[in-house]
Amino acid sequence: MNLHYKEQGQGYPILLIHGLFGSLSNLGILAKHLESLSYRVISIDTLNHGLSPRSQSMSYQHQAEAIKALCDKLDISQCAIVGHSMGGKIAMAAAQHYPDLVNALVVADIAPVAYQHNQTAVFSGLRSFDPKDIKSRSEAEKLLAKHIQEPGVRQFLLKSLTNTEHGWQWLFDVEQLALCYKSIIGWEQFGHYKRPCLFIKGENSDYIVSDYQQTVGQQFPKAELKVIAGTGHWLHAEKPAIFNRLTEQFLAKHI
Repeated sequence: MNLHYKEQGQGYPILLIHGLFGSLSNLGILAKHLESLSYRVISIDTLNHGLSPRSQSMSYQHQAEAIKALCDKLDISQCAIVGHSMGGKIAMAAAQHYPDLVNALVVADIAPVAYQHNQTAVFSGLRSFDPKDIKSRSEAEKLLAKHIQEPGVRQFLLKSLTNTEHGWQWLFDVEQLALCYKSIIGWEQFGHYKRPCLFIKGENSDYIVSDYQQTVGQQFPKAELKVIAGTGHWLHAEKPAIFNRLTEQFLAKHI
């Protein structure tokens, strides 16, 4: 269960964890920014994504254990973690499981709750064609558009479409993600994380709503919330300068 990762910079270690259908490049702008501030940045491909192993389990306990195993491999005894969406849940699970490992936590646009969201259209689009049969990224975009209306979602997915010597292929495992989707949108509390924690919400996103405030406070009693105006779920890509600044300020204060 050796997670694939990219390491850059030197200093206090910061782990970056992407969301569903993503890869370690998704938080690349933040990674470069943190590297410039003399942090050791480790960007991670999660299970069934990128070049990390394929797995039949994506439970958050299993994924937290994978994070701990990577830290042990890299001789990291204490770190901070920044996670977006599904990556935020992995980060929260790791923090609750291993509070002595995770010294500070930044969670981007996700809450420690089970969601009712579905990705039916996305999975339908991904399953509607074999990427090996296409000749270009634009052809894939047109095929996805038959199922996925939002251009931004299509463009996000296409970032994980790569052309290899064997033809085009997705960098994530579509079928394993579909099988694990119930676990991905679910949540099981693993404890109370009493260290500093920052939740950053996109103003136009419905992933963090006021109804979740009590739940967040119970599980993360030192949590604080910042809202980035005019952004949706992909807040780190829509307004990277603000997102990076909020993350930088929080980390500088707490580690």
